Amino acid sequence: MLIVGGGASGLAAAARFVGTGKRVVLLERNICGGSSTGKSAGFLTPDSELELSQLIRRFGPYGARDLWEVPVKGIDRMISLISSGGIDCDLQKQDSLFLGGGSGGIKAVRDEDSSRRCLGYESQVYSGSGLGSIIGSKGYTAAVRYRDTYGVDALRYAQGIKGMLIDAGISVYESSAVVSFLGHTARTHMGSVTADQIIFCADKLGPDLSPYSSNVYHEQTFLSITEPLSRKEQDSMFPEEPFQCWDSDLIYSYYRLTGAKRLLLGGGSLLTTYAKNDSTTSKVIDHVIGGFRRMFPNLKGVRFIQYWPCRIDMTRDLLPTVLREPDSPWVHRVLGCVGLPWATFCGDFAARQVLADAETGDEKYYRYFDVNRRFLIPIWLEKIMGKRLAFPFNNAWAKYYQKDRNESEGKARTSVPGSGVSS
Repeated sequence: MLIVGGGASGLAAAARFVGTGKRVVLLERNICGGSSTGKSAGFLTPDSELELSQLIRRFGPYGARDLWEVPVKGIDRMISLISSGGIDCDLQKQDSLFLGGGSGGIKAVRDEDSSRRCLGYESQVYSGSGLGSIIGSKGYTAAVRYRDTYGVDALRYAQGIKGMLIDAGISVYESSAVVSFLGHTARTHMGSVTADQIIFCADKLGPDLSPYSSNVYHEQTFLSITEPLSRKEQDSMFPEEPFQCWDSDLIYSYYRLTGAKRLLLGGGSLLTTYAKNDSTTSKVIDHVIGGFRRMFPNLKGVRFIQYWPCRIDMTRDLLPTVLREPDSPWVHRVLGCVGLPWATFCGDFAARQVLADAETGDEKYYRYFDVNRRFLIPIWLEKIMGKRLAFPFNNAWAKYYQKDRNESEGKARTSVPGSGVSS
């Protein structure tokens, strides 16, 4: 068994083979967690780029529940691995707080709360004076809170999982980029691996390694971290308890406290979010920090000491793609997973298909994550426009307008897993 990619999805796939007696090799071109996974803010929440209300609009209540349970199961799996492996990764139990600004923010919060109640998920809405009891800013107009979410140091998590895999007898090779692939054999600059089953859990592959490379693009975000906050500063920001937060803006900001009481802040700009190449200028994060200071003027003395860019790999409609290649059924692909819980579920899902250990009804995710889903801008037009222009339009359409009518009407479609053929 070969797994290519040592991010959240590849590590989850490898972890599923622990104790099965299979010989497993994992190849990672960097270090495990050294790319998008380890550079992320470590939010373990079902929300990523799509809110629950947006999933209901697209897929109806039944489809939305199916999809919301994907990251919920991903969170459960990550917590289970952390617990069973005794992994020291700064795991913090932190409720999620989705914050709205202005009248549009109030509507977004109410929509999210009503969506959660529609599906039987608990939540609590704050507005007016009640909002000030949980967040130390007057810049927000409403918020919805829900529980059973966490924050984690994602790089330490990835390295901890790597150690657990090695202890279990799985061969992990870092700094081992796959340079060519044919049939059952993947080659690196130092050697090759031949396997009966192969799971690719890497997004940044060229067309020579993946016929689906065009299905993934990236959104660039920036993160920064502060010196430890004093007790007074912590209480000023979070009067009740620390939350992991993000707002309702199109290019949203997000933040949480680490276990060391450092503030981790992320965000971006319209100019660089979909830029073709990575931007390293401090102007973007300075803008994000400036916006944060305006929201929290009582924290203007807090010093941000480091920043870094991060790519969020995604598909055209912000949902993952998981498939088994029709002409090479021993090759499985996991692509464009936005968020650690989504990536964890999808890697684990692919591994369970290899093991024929799927839960009842689990194959339905091949339908949701079909590579040939419909998009606002068709692929032929995207080739003319270019990814940089087409992906933002497709992303915005999926987030705010798209309706996948077959799913929203609750009609089941039959399909060949991973083939893209449905009826």
